Amino acid sequence: MNLRRLDAYFRRLVEEGLLPGAVVLVARGGEVVFQGVYGYLDPGRGLPMREDALFRLYSMTKPWVSALALSFVEEGTLSLLDPVEKYLPEFSGLRVGREVGEGIVYEPLKRPLTVYDLLRHTAGLTYGVFFRSPVKGLYLEAGVDRFDLSREVFLERLAALPLRFQPGETFEYGLATDLLGHLLEALAGRSLAELLEERLFRPLGMRDSGFQAKDPARLAQPFPKDPETGHSLRLLPVETPPPRYAGGMGGVGTAADYLAFLEALRLGRGALSPTMAGFMVQDHLGSLYPEALKRGPEYLPGPGYSFGLGVAVRVEPMGYSPGALGEWTWAGFGGTFFFVDPPQEITALSLAQAPNLLSVLEPEKALHSRLGARLQHAFRTLVYLGLE
Repeated sequence: MNLRRLDAYFRRLVEEGLLPGAVVLVARGGEVVFQGVYGYLDPGRGLPMREDALFRLYSMTKPWVSALALSFVEEGTLSLLDPVEKYLPEFSGLRVGREVGEGIVYEPLKRPLTVYDLLRHTAGLTYGVFFRSPVKGLYLEAGVDRFDLSREVFLERLAALPLRFQPGETFEYGLATDLLGHLLEALAGRSLAELLEERLFRPLGMRDSGFQAKDPARLAQPFPKDPETGHSLRLLPVETPPPRYAGGMGGVGTAADYLAFLEALRLGRGALSPTMAGFMVQDHLGSLYPEALKRGPEYLPGPGYSFGLGVAVRVEPMGYSPGALGEWTWAGFGGTFFFVDPPQEITALSLAQAPNLLSVLEPEKALHSRLGARLQHAFRTLVYLGLE
């Protein structure tokens, strides 16, 4: 085992001014075999990175909420077949906006939107900020991607928007997990923050995890300007209580906390039994995967990866980096990433605050950035090489 190349890679990214700082953890068989702490916690003030730094997790919040939903399924209080409108009646009038050229043709739903659709991102809900299309333009105009909306306003605006595809028709990455989090609040009559604390964080000792930085002095900060595009960088304001608990993007945590979550999911401990944990991280797209893959960059899991319930799952050896069948993974817009290889008992994560702004500004060029997917594939490759 030799992870010196992994260490050198992150040191080089910091020295070249591409990453402000990072915390990296690699575990094998439940034991941490590598820890790297690099660069700056706050590059603007010259504060060094610390191993207990807090990071905005963005979409790495989604696996938390997915596991939480499955804990309700496991106890029998929620079914994957439940229609969303059972808990959120304002979503009973949804329509599909079929895109025809630059126009939209509205159609009724062929079947209700379900909890299962939300978990595997086949709900037809989308994001307005990533890529461009007529329906995405409506989402962007409505501002539902924004973080400053209250729960009530968010749900009201989202319910008025069309789905981009029929439920169950294809994978479409979007606001499904945000909606799932609010559905769980309606089901339980408690906030998403309270539910996660009770069912996930407290049992696993995840003391620094939540939707607000427990200690803002430990909050990692990005560069003032993106080193690749020159645009100003402004990440989610997690120093104060959020206007809503955004289950798809609002989480905050440390590397140690997130490792505890991933290890619990790998082993089937804590909120989920081994059976339900395994169910979460298996392929749930099936025959939808080959067609979704044809959509190119819009299919965010990428070549080789289908999607489970909140995570991407490797289903074939093709792809941009090594990996075993059954490996599961996900990332966050702010510069966070993890992968878990159950057969080899590898759990690895890299946390930074360095978003790939090209994914928003020029999505078709996002893969040319040294941040985002390129960094993630380099990280995965170097971990596998180092653990040979």
